[in-house]
Amino acid sequence: QVELVESGGGLVQSGGSLRLSCAASGRIFSMYAMAWFRQAPGKEREFVAAINRSGGYTYYLDSVKGRFTISRDNAKNTVYLQMNSLKPEDTAVYSCAAARSGSYSRRSGAYDYWGQGIQVTVSL
Repeated sequence: QVELVESGGGLVQSGGSLRLSCAASGRIFSMYAMAWFRQAPGKEREFVAAINRSGGYTYYLDSVKGRFTISRDNAKNTVYLQMNSLKPEDTAVYSCAAARSGSYSRRSGAYDYWGQGIQVTVSL
């Protein structure tokens, strides 16, 4: 069992930055592929970014490429999402997820554990 806890969300103006963190319990964090998803009001959950076990490979939603960066620190059992040049359309609840398979994917069904989610609001 893995528990995931997100932090770092909040309200920011358009063009601003936030860094989300997701702290994982357990001793085998480095075995999991990790990802961030988001869900805006009235919309389906959407893949944002994923990272492989070592952190050497990353994968992004096209609309966040060049603005968002996913990274991980396996010594700290933490995955991060650095979000720059934020836009109002980035407003959503952001959740981190872990895949036991170790394979990263844009499909939510590939992930076994989920955090509770954290609100990110970008104002005009």
